[in-house]
Amino acid sequence: MASSAPATPRGSFPRFLEHLSGSGKAIGVLTSGGDAQGMNAAVRAVVRMGIYVGAKVYFIYEGYQGMVDGGSNIVEANWESVSSILQVGGTIIGSARCKAFRTREGRLQAASNLIQRGITNLCVIGGDGSLTGANIFRKEWSELLEELAKNGKISQEAVQKYSYLNVVGMVGSIDNDFCGTDMTIGTDSALHRIMEVVDAIMTTAQSHQRTFVLEVMGRHCGYLALVSALACGADWVFLPESPPEEGWEENMCVKLSENRARKKRLNIIIVAEGAIDTQNNPISSEKIKDLVVTQLGFDTRVTILGHVQRGGTPSAFDRILASRMGVEAVVALLEATPDTPACVVSLSGNQAVRLPLVECVQMTQDVQKAMDERRFKDAVRLRGRSFEGNLNIYKRLAIKLPDDQIQKSNCNVAVVNVGAPAAGMNAAVRSAVRVGIADGHKMLAIYDGFDGFAKGKIKEIGWSDVGGWTGQGGSILGTKRVLPGKFLEEIAGQMRAHSINALLIIGGFEAYLGLLELSAARERHEEFCIPMVMVPATVSNNVPGSDFSIGSDTALNTITDTCDRIKQSASGTKRRVFIIETMGGYCGYLANMGGLAAGADAAYIFEEPFDIRDLQSNVEHLTEKMKTTIQRGLVLRNESCSENYTTDFIYQLYSEEGKGVFDCRKNVLGHMQQGGVPSPFDRNFGTKISARAMQWITSKLKESHSKGKKCVTDDCICVLGISKRDVLFQPVAELKKETDFEHRIPKEQWWLKLRPLMKILAKYKASYDVSDSGQLEPVQPRSIQGEPATI
Repeated sequence: MASSAPATPRGSFPRFLEHLSGSGKAIGVLTSGGDAQGMNAAVRAVVRMGIYVGAKVYFIYEGYQGMVDGGSNIVEANWESVSSILQVGGTIIGSARCKAFRTREGRLQAASNLIQRGITNLCVIGGDGSLTGANIFRKEWSELLEELAKNGKISQEAVQKYSYLNVVGMVGSIDNDFCGTDMTIGTDSALHRIMEVVDAIMTTAQSHQRTFVLEVMGRHCGYLALVSALACGADWVFLPESPPEEGWEENMCVKLSENRARKKRLNIIIVAEGAIDTQNNPISSEKIKDLVVTQLGFDTRVTILGHVQRGGTPSAFDRILASRMGVEAVVALLEATPDTPACVVSLSGNQAVRLPLVECVQMTQDVQKAMDERRFKDAVRLRGRSFEGNLNIYKRLAIKLPDDQIQKSNCNVAVVNVGAPAAGMNAAVRSAVRVGIADGHKMLAIYDGFDGFAKGKIKEIGWSDVGGWTGQGGSILGTKRVLPGKFLEEIAGQMRAHSINALLIIGGFEAYLGLLELSAARERHEEFCIPMVMVPATVSNNVPGSDFSIGSDTALNTITDTCDRIKQSASGTKRRVFIIETMGGYCGYLANMGGLAAGADAAYIFEEPFDIRDLQSNVEHLTEKMKTTIQRGLVLRNESCSENYTTDFIYQLYSEEGKGVFDCRKNVLGHMQQGGVPSPFDRNFGTKISARAMQWITSKLKESHSKGKKCVTDDCICVLGISKRDVLFQPVAELKKETDFEHRIPKEQWWLKLRPLMKILAKYKASYDVSDSGQLEPVQPRSIQGEPATI
């Protein structure tokens, strides 16, 4: 992964997109290798961003095969060419494996076809094989041109004019098997498909007390298997990078029967298709099934998910990721010089970065080499910080040591949910409870928020009590918006009565305010002088100290799915514009990111004040749009973006101004954004961030016990969150100055930087700051210091 030092902006002044011109440039975009959901979003972003900066953009159909065949396979794209493709899975420009491109003759023909159209910039969306091919092509480019000139195919003038080829790659692969990026395009959507199947299978398995063996994709990479095992709490997982130890057959059967003895009615075993043992022999799902049946006599079924994982509509995460990467790829091509090496645009934590393609491919190949040579620890390390972290947490949460092997800490740690329910809260509670028990603590569950805390609704919670919680929406512990301020005496009394030594709060802005109140009350109540940490969980994503909150991804997917359906409802009818109201309080995260994911024409938010002139220009913009082949418009409005420009007002304005051109419909999404099963992202994020919070609590308790001191300093009461590329514990006292308490939002919000991106992709002129984009960063093995954020 890239180092955790920030990207080096060139020069000390902000650079804007306006300073970069694509005039006279021609960009070719192709998808190659296996398809992945989100590729279309990347293609759309490249085409629209390219056209926006004045470049010509060409579709290269059928991957490298189309480049070699030329003719009608290389076609100039226009703005409407990529309309209504955001929600489509696969790739509209086709993908194919190409033997011809592997030969020099094939590449010579491809170069000739590109020169005919003046294309000297390539944006390649594919896996490591596709990107390696592009780099070979780039290196040979000048020789290929000389050869073409020698054969009389092109003039010497053309050789001079098109003397170098720039290549930027985006990784589209559902396996997440490319080193250097935290998430590849398509991985999150594939996890959605897997979790939909797992959730469905769990209900039938429970009914019949069955064991299910699920085989997921991943011939050389176990990422999908590992994360889906983590997200559904599977009993056992088989991965190519981390084979089970000798004697695994017996260990697995013991574990399965122990789980049944704990009254668990089902077992789930997840197997990557490339699973192997320590001798590199394949472990098949049928072999596992036969073992369970013969050894334990359990009723066992095998389900092979196959190409279902590649299909379906892309998730909100993949659409946003692909859109960001597509825009970044065009910026990288505009800035490229003859000496710029081929790069990959990639995600590090929450930041887009550029990495040298050759180094990334080399490290990806090193993983396979390590597995072939049975150096499995190296393989896991090379796979990256995200993979290694997931594996360690999975082991801690899946396998309970016998009680006599757990060293008791004699500490009681309480967990409470505060504020509105958010999908993923239960996964966070499960993770905290199990990590706490593994660390030797007695875990206490507080029911119904601070209100329940004051009334003494506190019970010990055990390992098996939280089984099966990851896939459940809402809050099983119950949650309320009540703040602790009125009940400080009662809460302090309960903390005394239950000897609570540390507190984990999982919740939204109320949890943050509650933490501030408890922190301020430490002088009056010594019971509050204990380590306290808050994990952000709210659909609004408005907690200071973190770029993401548990629950916001699920809400974003609900908004995106609903927008897709609403847009589809208008297909075949006359021109129509939909006005959709989203939740979020004063925080425009859901409206803005929902707009980016659903391809909205406008998103009205509180953070960017607007007036009647803005509304008027949006209406005019839509009217112009409707004169083309595009027949649907989408406008999102955050519920509190304006006191007077209400959803009804905007609906009526658009209806009146659009008369004769388009008609309007409005939709208030309401509480459906808070409900539903958690997305894979929220299950995984909740599980990992909560486990990290418990590790912090354990270290703080050890520290205070060894020093014999109470926790009175600011760094004992923290918010845990992701900030750019790092996981950070920030004292709640320090976050006060970063908070707009009146509107319940942080004063600075990272996603506002993406706002111009949504406008550009909707054909508005916008000032887009590209200062964060910059030079190539080295790809480093994951032994780096610091605590990187992987989502």
